[in-house]
Amino acid sequence: MMPLTMLGSGETASIKRVGGQNEVRKFLESLGFVTGEEVKIVSVNGGNIIVQVKESRVAVSKGIANKIMV
Repeated sequence: MMPLTMLGSGETASIKRVGGQNEVRKFLESLGFVTGEEVKIVSVNGGNIIVQVKESRVAVSKGIANKIMV
């Protein structure tokens, strides 16, 4: 298991765990970051990571991405 930030552009992985405080977890779950869901790194741009989860693309900061374990 490793944080989402360890994946490179174009790589896909399955979410194993979503960490962080309760509000952060609920926010990420509302965006589709739930255990078992596939995520794909679209691009890494400075401090943000653009990921595809479900049918949408979402930009998250590296700090938030470190809380998503794949």
